[in-house]
Amino acid sequence: MGVVRNLRQVSADDAGVDMAFRADVHAGLSQAQKAVPARWFYDATGSALFEDITALPEYYPTRSETGLLTRHAADIAVAVGPGRAVVELGSGSSTKTPLLLDAIAPAAYVPVDISGDFLRDSALALAARFPGLAIYPVEADFTQRVSLPREIAALPKLGFFPGSTIGNMVARTAVDLLRDWREALGDGALLLIGIDRIKDVAILERAYDDPAGVTAAFNLNLLERINRELGGTIPVENFTHRAVWDDVHARIEMHLVAACAMDFTVDGRRYHMAKGETIHSENSHKYGPRDANLLLRAGRWTPVATWDDADPAFALILARATEFRSAP
Repeated sequence: MGVVRNLRQVSADDAGVDMAFRADVHAGLSQAQKAVPARWFYDATGSALFEDITALPEYYPTRSETGLLTRHAADIAVAVGPGRAVVELGSGSSTKTPLLLDAIAPAAYVPVDISGDFLRDSALALAARFPGLAIYPVEADFTQRVSLPREIAALPKLGFFPGSTIGNMVARTAVDLLRDWREALGDGALLLIGIDRIKDVAILERAYDDPAGVTAAFNLNLLERINRELGGTIPVENFTHRAVWDDVHARIEMHLVAACAMDFTVDGRRYHMAKGETIHSENSHKYGPRDANLLLRAGRWTPVATWDDADPAFALILARATEFRSAP
């Protein structure tokens, strides 16, 4: 059947700019600690740079997760069963997806991603590889409420949330997201999620600050995107990339650091940054086994199986939608 249709659930203004992007940038640059949500990394350029990051020797998550999917495909297939609609959150180029689709014989595949170009390209590539599979791409921000295609309404569903992307969110936001998708995927749904474990700080910092500077380019592209899409005058050359481990919150933080004092505009609105001031662009939380299970349970998912990679530590967790219980 191949690709059937692309559903677009992004609100854009007359210039074609995502209105949520504009709102987040102005809100974030107006804070005492300036910040822009990490989901805005992923325009076409940012998505391509991230694919380059996943191939770096220092960036272990993709390698570890791919290894887990390969080694445990048969076990995952038994636990999941055939005939489910696979709904992938933040699908990107869907490089790991064929491993899962090959293993479980799904009835349909629904990639959800905010980067429309990458979404369409990856959907077409998967349609060629799986010509009998119904594919329904949804261009949307998966951190917001998403309407799933009506064609999969009656099918049992498997949410696929790879890449340890849940770690980009603080705990409260992660729980809200898990609850939203518990509701969207429905009773009887399963969730296969990648979780990055806490490990040696040197390994973590190299993974997010590679010697080749690819992650730095990825981070700086956020400023380039603001300039391109919002008429910004940010002097990108005056910023540097920083990735540091925050032991209190068990996370890597990425920042864009002002090398000098500067003024710039976005949409004609003026902003000032002092030398050394930063724009906080990403968190990447890491979870021990107990904390990961607590996070899932708070999000109304019950862990039923875990597959771990010890070196470096990474996990795939399969969870079942927790049934709602009415008050006695």
